[in-house]
Formats: sequence, structure tokens, C-alpha cells
Amino acid sequence: MRVEVGAVRARVAQMMVLAAVLGGCAGSPDGDDPKSSPSASAASRGTGAANAPAERGGSIGTAGSACELPVTFDIAKDWKAKAVDSGKYTSATDGDGGDGDLAGDLADALLHQGPVTLACEVDAKPAGNIGFLRAWKGEPGDADARAVLRAFVAAEDNTSKAKYRAFKTGALSGVEVEYVYTSKLLDESKKECALAVTTAHGPVVLHLGGMDSEEHEEMLPAYELAKRTLRSA
Repeated sequence: MRVEVGAVRARVAQMMVLAAVLGGCAGSPDGDDPKSSPSASAASRGTGAANAPAERGGSIGTAGSACELPVTFDIAKDWKAKAVDSGKYTSATDGDGGDGDLAGDLADALLHQGPVTLACEVDAKPAGNIGFLRAWKGEPGDADARAVLRAFVAAEDNTSKAKYRAFKTGALSGVEVEYVYTSKLLDESKKECALAVTTAHGPVVLHLGGMDSEEHEEMLPAYELAKRTLRSA
């Protein structure tokens, strides 16, 4: 039995199934928009008042940090980072011909999205929100940040209203996107956003996902903090 990627990527599956398997923003389309990316429109639990910058809680990406990545960035206060070893779950579910194959399909759908693989999860729950800032990384190559980000969004399925814009932070140049994801299982839509940069060690995608659009808006200051402090490791 092969799990349909679109169904697996429904938000309920992505939050609940990933926990089981692992043990546990906008401009004009296709162009560079000079306008600033969106900021929170509601008071943020754990990140301060509406439109206020998130308070820094530390940084990740360097050797010895919670997640070692090709980039470093700050995470919001009380958000908790945890590295994801995708190879561990792939090898644990390979080739046993039964439930293991199903688990392997789930792991593959949840740990890989387009050209990148899940490497780190930063959990907002300790700060009072339901959602994650996830870091994905890919293999070195010739693909630019826009191509990587487009492939990432396309692989999620059931997305619409994608608006891309270029941004620059420190010495890094990248592309970010704001879009709408619609769950066929729940018949509900919600906002999501992501950014991509390329490094000598491969592309990196940061994706912000929450339970619904309200959670997304409340967590945007944490996303903006990560984007603003993003640097090559």
C-alpha cells in the first residue's frame, strides 16, 4: 500500500503522524516585491504584543547547538529546537514488507518534501502556540533558491495563492513565499510561509506551519526573527 502524499501532508497527519513516526512572507507573484514581509496581526503568545519583534531565546545551526545546519539563526524565547535524523527512520522501516513499508511511506512523505529533507524542528508549544518552524536541507547543486522553494511548495500539494519575493539578510540572498494550504481531510484552509537560501553545503528551507491561520499569525514574529538573523554557518 502506497500512502498518497497529498493526504499525508494534511495538517492533522503532519502534526500527529510525524510525532508518532519521530517519537514524540508576501509580495507580487513571481517577482521581487519591495514591500516588507508580513508581521503578526494578533498578540503573540510567547513572542510579545502584536507587531512586536520576538524575544531571542538562543541560536541554532552551529556545531554543538541543538541542530547543526548549513546556516545559523536565532529562535524565539521558549521555542525548543530538536534535530531530526531522517536516515534513522528510513533505515528502521526499509524492506520488511508489511506495516514497516507503510511506516516507511509515512516517514518518506513527512521527512522529505521536494528537493529537501527535514533536519530540525523548532517547537512553539512551550511558548504557548501550536506549530513548528522547520528547517529542511538539500544536497549541493546548481538549483537556485527560487527553484528550490517552488519545488518545496509544489510537493506539499493543495496549495494556492503563492506569492514570492526576494530578500537579503547579511551576506545571504534568498526567496520567501506566503501561500494558502487547504486540507482535503478537514476542508479547511490556512496560511503558511517559507523561505529558501542556497549555501555551499546545499539549499536550506525554513517553513512556518501552525494549526490554523490564527496560530500562523501569532508565530510570525519568530519566523521574522529567524529570517532577520539567518547567516551561513
